[in-house]
Amino acid sequence: MDNQTNTQMNQRKGRRLVLFPLPFQGHINPMLQLANILHSQGFSISIIHTNFNSPNPSNYPHFTFHFITENLSETEAYTTDLAVLVQLLNTKCVEPFQDCLTKLLSDVEEEPVACLISDAIFPFTQAVAENLKLPRMVLRTGGASSFVVFTAFPFLKERGYLPIQDSKLEEPVVELPPLKVKDIPAIKSRSAETIYELIDGMVDGAKASSGVIWNTFEDLEQSALANLRQQFSVPMFPIGPFHKCFPASTSSLLTQDQSCICWLEKQSPKSVIYVSFGSLAAIKENEFLEIAWGLANSKQPFLWVVRPGLTNGCKWLEPLPSGFLEMIDGRGYIVKWAPQQEVLAHPAVGAFWTHNGWNSTLESICEGVPMICMPCFTDQRVNARYVSDVWKVGVQLEINGLDRDKIEKTIRRIMVEKEGEEFRGRILCLKEKADICLRQGGASSESLNSLVSHILSLDSITFNTH
Repeated sequence: MDNQTNTQMNQRKGRRLVLFPLPFQGHINPMLQLANILHSQGFSISIIHTNFNSPNPSNYPHFTFHFITENLSETEAYTTDLAVLVQLLNTKCVEPFQDCLTKLLSDVEEEPVACLISDAIFPFTQAVAENLKLPRMVLRTGGASSFVVFTAFPFLKERGYLPIQDSKLEEPVVELPPLKVKDIPAIKSRSAETIYELIDGMVDGAKASSGVIWNTFEDLEQSALANLRQQFSVPMFPIGPFHKCFPASTSSLLTQDQSCICWLEKQSPKSVIYVSFGSLAAIKENEFLEIAWGLANSKQPFLWVVRPGLTNGCKWLEPLPSGFLEMIDGRGYIVKWAPQQEVLAHPAVGAFWTHNGWNSTLESICEGVPMICMPCFTDQRVNARYVSDVWKVGVQLEINGLDRDKIEKTIRRIMVEKEGEEFRGRILCLKEKADICLRQGGASSESLNSLVSHILSLDSITFNTH
């Protein structure tokens, strides 16, 4: 170990980082993975978390957890309007978060705090950190390509692409190839203004921060990262894929059914289609039925995650026709939640039918599993377009007009036909690039070294001002 590294290791001991995740599964996982990565670099970690959707602290004995009460009513906590819920969290967390952070900063028994790392969708934390003279970095848990689109929202409104008009869905967004109008990240909300405010807040908060950390890697999103580096004057640290350093199973809010791994053991290599639409998506009953029949008619073995509440108005499998499970006779396996990284890494899995949340997309790429893309909302649409049209490692399946014949043909296209082999070849190249970037000297490994140095440089500024 050279002298410089030695000095860094010594400096790092006795420095604490405070991390504040957005309390949804797809945001908690990468934030806690980042916490593990930074802990392995010698930093102490404090996590501030809402009581809402809180992970189990006993899975992380090496971190200290501080829970804040955000006072969401039951109606607010269970709203299906995600934009409104995120806006509420950004309002109701301000005071409890500020009180908690102030206490942490004044605790003389703990190591001094070098900086705050908050989820990019908690823009209120910028003002709190500035008031306390604490540097704030942000973690953006989505991809860089979709963030480029979020930064373009004012322009998209000005050019008339937003609000999205049904008559123009198939038209290209000429300035952001290869996107179509229907790929612009949207989310159903009773208030379009709320969405615009959140996106503006996220982008402006990232621009005002001391740096942005990304769960991605240069070889995957080089042009998007270059675009963002031109737009932002703050440093960018693409240090992903996080989950290859630290798995996410311990931060799962739902109980994972390990029995599906035993079932996979009995299947032929690359024969199984794994189906999961993430922790938040909801589908209609008729769509659920078409998916069921499409899977059955494809004659391919399938592992299907049906989260309780996945189908609007249903508890679990009630919409399945009677005798369906007997008819598929062991060829299909249905669970409420699965250990996804383990499933995707299993040799029996040949394709992933996904909603294209960023974590799922990245996990599929890292295991070399081609995708059937069925995005539901927000950045998922951009991710899906990149999977099908830029990286060419999967196919799109529209949720609108979903029917069993189309599903069966799409499954066969990716699992049986020659095109599927081409997808597999391309995604295996990306998998190799993901592996290389994390090795010593690889782009993500170097970016992590830069991040550590950057935090230490912020740290010295902090202690000169405090």
